[in-house]
Amino acid sequence: MNRKSLVMIALGALVTGAVALVHAGRDEPQRHKVVQAGAATSTAPALSGHVAETGAMPAVASGETPKALYDFNALPDPVKRMLQQIADAAQSGEIEKMRPVFESNELKPMVTTGYIDDPIAFWKKASADGTGRDVLAAMLNVMTSGFVRVGEGKNEIYVWPYFAETDLGKLTPAQEVELYRILSPEAALQMKKAGKYSYYRLGISPTGVWQYFMQ
Repeated sequence: MNRKSLVMIALGALVTGAVALVHAGRDEPQRHKVVQAGAATSTAPALSGHVAETGAMPAVASGETPKALYDFNALPDPVKRMLQQIADAAQSGEIEKMRPVFESNELKPMVTTGYIDDPIAFWKKASADGTGRDVLAAMLNVMTSGFVRVGEGKNEIYVWPYFAETDLGKLTPAQEVELYRILSPEAALQMKKAGKYSYYRLGISPTGVWQYFMQ
């Protein structure tokens, strides 16, 4: 078994643990529309197996709090493929490995509310040490949490973590443990008081297009 397989198994184990606990470009306007529908603003490997029927994860009605989902096998195949590409690049420790993932995408994922031509340069500048490795770590941490499916039709999107669509003031003790896996205690407490998650989130459309990874 190679190192990549071991990494994927380890990440899958984290997801299983979470289940036990909780049981200005041409495409810019379209991207903003999707982001607004799926998340206000902010990684997990795709697991092997056949995808379930899309109806297994019904879309959330307007105003309804979406339920956290953990079954990666029930994701559409294009979403699983994109998650796998992101996870492979992130676990390499070299943020430049993310560039081919961008190139395989229909468009560059949004990394902030304004248009950014080079997401990698943006992440390097925003990182603690200039390498972007803390951003890669954030991707992996976010992806090992549960996710939600929000929106309808062209606005449908899968969002990680589910906290992005959850009132943090109403978390169960088990959900708070999950939150602390993503955030420092100080940041988690501040967001709980505000009732809103404001850390990294990731969105992928049902067709496998990586829409955003931003705060």
